[in-house]
Amino acid sequence: MKCLELMDVSYRYEGSKDYVLKKISASFEAGKVYAIVGESGAGKSTLLSLLSGLDSCKEGTILYNGKNLQEIDRDEYRSKNVGVIFQNYNLLLNSTAVYNITLSMKISGDMASKEQAYALLKNVGIDRETTDRKILKLSGGEQQRVGIARALAHNPDVIIADEPTGNLDEKTEAEILEIFTHLAQEDGKCVIIVTHSDNVSSVGDVVYRIAGGKISTIG
Repeated sequence: MKCLELMDVSYRYEGSKDYVLKKISASFEAGKVYAIVGESGAGKSTLLSLLSGLDSCKEGTILYNGKNLQEIDRDEYRSKNVGVIFQNYNLLLNSTAVYNITLSMKISGDMASKEQAYALLKNVGIDRETTDRKILKLSGGEQQRVGIARALAHNPDVIIADEPTGNLDEKTEAEILEIFTHLAQEDGKCVIIVTHSDNVSSVGDVVYRIAGGKISTIG
């Protein structure tokens, strides 16, 4: 089933005559991992912003479960339907791991249960002792795991990750990629990863390349 679909989407920044994306069409299904690759400046982050609802599509159409993103409440979409994982984690550094999760639950309007937060963190490999430490005291890999748990706090259908392993060593990268694969194959999530890494793109069931404003499937 198509979870997200782009239909003839074009995008240019305000004040610019040049299009970053030119009439691109692509689809994303639940239960699969998608990798989006391309050179710096190709438009990967722009596409991520459109898919996550951080920016709006002015030319063409983006559908979420068959509904036009332009016609639904994008604040609700971002807080309930999509979870975003950032390369630099974007966590509250002076707060504990568990507080970062419960805060995300409150923002999305869910009951902020500490036990649920502990369970989410355990599922991504963070033990009880570590959950009560401040983010500043955690390693890069642990912080990224907290970032994943935060993105899952409102149980979204779509997980979007922007260069999620760019700051991690090879072993930690493999562990994080295993989490993403599990989220798609076992939990039925639609996982979309923007990456420069061949190792990361190799786990994708589908790999899209963006170049010259166009999108194409690799392999």
